[in-house]
Amino acid sequence: MAEMTKKISKKTLAKSFRNWFYGHLTCFSQEHMQTFGYLCAMLPIVEELYDTPEEQQEALSTYTAFFNTEPQLGTVIVGVTAGLEEAKANGQNVDGEMINGIRAGLMGPVAGIGDSLVVGTLIPILLGIALGLSSGGSPLGAIFYIVVWNVLVTLGMRFLYYKGYELGGKAVEFIVGDQANAIRESVVMLGTIVIGAVAASWINVTTAFKMLNADGGTIIDLQATLDGICPKLLSAATVMLCWWLMSKRKISPTVVMLILVAISLVGVLVGFFDPGLSY
Repeated sequence: MAEMTKKISKKTLAKSFRNWFYGHLTCFSQEHMQTFGYLCAMLPIVEELYDTPEEQQEALSTYTAFFNTEPQLGTVIVGVTAGLEEAKANGQNVDGEMINGIRAGLMGPVAGIGDSLVVGTLIPILLGIALGLSSGGSPLGAIFYIVVWNVLVTLGMRFLYYKGYELGGKAVEFIVGDQANAIRESVVMLGTIVIGAVAASWINVTTAFKMLNADGGTIIDLQATLDGICPKLLSAATVMLCWWLMSKRKISPTVVMLILVAISLVGVLVGFFDPGLSY
């Protein structure tokens, strides 16, 4: 009698996805990163596919290796390994070393793609729209961001998980192939345009520096001079400074904000900036 083919149930797949969705940062540390979150996601699958504790322990040992990627797009890796684990349980030419090799090989490229698409593009686009809706103190911006972000992330991660499970090893080409690269470059270009528009609309840096003659008349109005050369020149310079510090000097956003605070403080003290405060 032929051995019955093992198949992961819809209930188990749903539980595995929920474990990753809610717990990918479980017990997060610099040593393990998302390793334990991955283990939590694979636990229900391993428990269903393997009968004995020894088999389950052997299968779970595959996922004890270090793992870290962009968690939203990285959902596809969990789906892929779920499909590969099912193939392994059915005696196909798949073993733990192969699964772990695919995990290790994908987590870096997917992290780079995910950071550029999600962190560098999607979030700035949504925040740019939310800022526009928040003008005048309206709560619509916050509501828009919370609702749209959660809907997109939930549906997107669910799609990637099940697509990864369906495709198995073929999902590698789906994520890092030529078509995916073309789509990613198009989205990044759109995000760059949106970020530029947000910077032009919401950043306004001006100087109060003026040179006066003995009668109190203005000899040089630096802001008017700069506006004659290029409107919002100081605003553009501020954006480029932040980009240079974070992109080229690899300084964290928190430190960059502290640098801006220090520059502002010194600028106010020497009279280069005027915050317009009255006491």
